[in-house]
Amino acid sequence: MQIIQFTQDLANPIHQYKSVDTFYRKITKTEMPTTIGFIYIEPGGVVGMHEAPVPQLFIVINGEGWISGVDAEKITLKTGQGVLWQQGQAHESGSITGLTALVIQAEQINLT
Repeated sequence: MQIIQFTQDLANPIHQYKSVDTFYRKITKTEMPTTIGFIYIEPGGVVGMHEAPVPQLFIVINGEGWISGVDAEKITLKTGQGVLWQQGQAHESGSITGLTALVIQAEQINLT
């Protein structure tokens, strides 16, 4: 798995359109069918261990939680952080306090 930062300090300023104090952080550009959605994990909730059917990008946009792989070591993710699981990687996720994550699934995810 790959842990990725999605915080504003890593974004590029937007200069077009008379923009002021705005920034953009590209996630990916897709060339193949892609599924994009939200996952909501309630306090104490867990998405059980499963293998990623295709690469999966999981970005925490609100709250805090944890992810783990087959080693069962829990890694904390906070708002603005994400993880990329490759196809076939077993993983689970959960939260003590609750979280919302943006989930992108595609046969090819090219992070830039």
